[in-house]
Amino acid sequence: MFDYFNGLTDFSWGILVLIVLGMTHITIASVTIFLHRCQAHRSLTLHPIVAHFFRFWLWLTTGTITRQWTAIHRKHHAKVETEDDPHSPQVLGIWSVLFGGVLCYVREKNNADTITRYGYGTPDDWIEHNVYSHFPKTGVISMLAFNLLMFGLPAGLIMWGIQMIWIPFWAAGVINGIGHYWGYRNFQPQDESRNIVPLGVFIGGEELHNNHHAFPTSAKLSNRWYEFDVGWLYIRLLEKMGLARVKRVAPKLLSSDSRATCDLDTLQAVIANRLEVVMRFSHIMKKTCHHELAVLRNKVASKNLPSSKALNDWLHGMESRLTQVDKKAIATLLEKSAVMQKVASMRKELTMLWEDRSLTAEQMMTSLREWCANAEKSGIAALQTFARELHGYRINQA
Repeated sequence: MFDYFNGLTDFSWGILVLIVLGMTHITIASVTIFLHRCQAHRSLTLHPIVAHFFRFWLWLTTGTITRQWTAIHRKHHAKVETEDDPHSPQVLGIWSVLFGGVLCYVREKNNADTITRYGYGTPDDWIEHNVYSHFPKTGVISMLAFNLLMFGLPAGLIMWGIQMIWIPFWAAGVINGIGHYWGYRNFQPQDESRNIVPLGVFIGGEELHNNHHAFPTSAKLSNRWYEFDVGWLYIRLLEKMGLARVKRVAPKLLSSDSRATCDLDTLQAVIANRLEVVMRFSHIMKKTCHHELAVLRNKVASKNLPSSKALNDWLHGMESRLTQVDKKAIATLLEKSAVMQKVASMRKELTMLWEDRSLTAEQMMTSLREWCANAEKSGIAALQTFARELHGYRINQA
């Protein structure tokens, strides 16, 4: 029987907390699986029943229009960390995105050029035109009515309020804000993306944001053994039931027994995993670079040399974090150290393998072998170690 204060259920507050957490988690799963991985990046396909459930649930809990969300996210990747990025904390400021990320989204969804240019390939059926897109507010109002009917006042209203702020804060704020500002990096894409935490559970795996920017079309966001992507777990379960099909995952780099020279398998592994290769290069060279900095501090005034943090940022390709003073100090370090000059030139030559689009596969193979030969002849132990390791790089086909 309906009760004004308890609704039709009369649950305890403990049960109500579990229910609202479960409902918000379904919303997070809908965003990461349907909107993000399926629609924006086409990394998987979903059975029509599953896809429509996600669309319906998002209509109820967020009023999100698939085409708008997809377009804005694709533009973010295309224009990342520039003035045209819809929500970069590096441009707009961390607090503006963290607490005002939803305003960034609303502003960009009214940009007709963004929606037209990036919103292709999204649902275009009758129900999308006549219900979901035409009456986006009706869904969230329906959810309010359902909550009040089932859970009464004030519980139903409080639960609805939590549902309404969940995605604007955690997705538009935390992922778009903190995910480009604070955390750890496995890879060095040309942006400031970060993995917030290695256990991607609370926000559906989206916590592994640096991994995503390194391999945007991968249906799996975890990359290291200690990382967990709950969204990938759900996708695998759907796949086992015949309700999803994974199209792409990030290639996995293996280092087998070193070989005498690089072959086609090596080249393919290096190109496919170029961000991981560069990161590995930086890790191996780190001790050598800091040793050079320590040696020069005994010969050159410390104020003219970079700090250890600035050297790390430079080594890991995060030049955008360097101040003009840092850049000048790095230039001084390179000028005074032949070893640092060699490290810088070898890193540049390595990245040219995939940045120079005019090279044929044969030319890239020749360049890769020459690079390894030069590393072996450099006399720098860390470079020689990396070259020998690189010989054994392969792609895990499993």
